[in-house]
Amino acid sequence: MAEPASISLGIAQRYATALFELARDAGKLADVETDIAALAQALEGSTDFHALISSPIYSRTQQAGAIAAIASAMGLGDMVANTLQLMAQKRRLFVLPQMIEAMRDLIADEKGEVTAEVTSARKLTKAQITKLTAALKKSVGKTVNINSTVDESLIGGLVVKVGSKMIDSSIASKLSNLQNAMKEVG
Repeated sequence: MAEPASISLGIAQRYATALFELARDAGKLADVETDIAALAQALEGSTDFHALISSPIYSRTQQAGAIAAIASAMGLGDMVANTLQLMAQKRRLFVLPQMIEAMRDLIADEKGEVTAEVTSARKLTKAQITKLTAALKKSVGKTVNINSTVDESLIGGLVVKVGSKMIDSSIASKLSNLQNAMKEVG
C-alpha cells in the first residue's frame, strides 16, 4: 500500500523541484510562494476543486479547461498556471496537495526556515507561540514557522513535530505510558 503513496510523492517532488528551480532562476520565488499559498487555500476551501483534481471521471480536456479558468480567476502567475496546465495534460493533478507541500518545504529551506507541526489540547496564546518559536529556533538553529492545531484528546501538553523529530509531552501520552508500565508490573 505504501508504494502508490511513494510514487505520488515522487511525482509531486519532481513538479515542485522543477517549478522551484524555474522560479528561483527567474527571481520570482516570492511571487510563486504567494501563488502556492493562494492555491493551497483554494484547495482547502473547495470540495469541487478537490474533486476536480482527484476524480478520474474528468477528462484531460475538462481538467485543463477548469484549471485554466481557476488560474485565471485567481490571478496566478504564468509559472504556476503553466505548471498546473502541464499537470492537467499529463493527468497528474491528483498530486497537487503533495506538490504544494513540497514547494512550501523547498521555499522554506531556501529561506533557512523550518515548519513545526504543533498539536495542543487548547488553542495556544500568542505569548505561548512566541516562547515555543524561540525555544524551537534555539534547538533547531533555523527560523521556525508554527502550524498549530488543537486536539482535545491530548488532555494537556503538546505534540511537536519538526522534520523527522517528534516530541510528545501530552498528558494522554504520559497516561498511556503509565498504563503500559502498570501492565508490565502486574
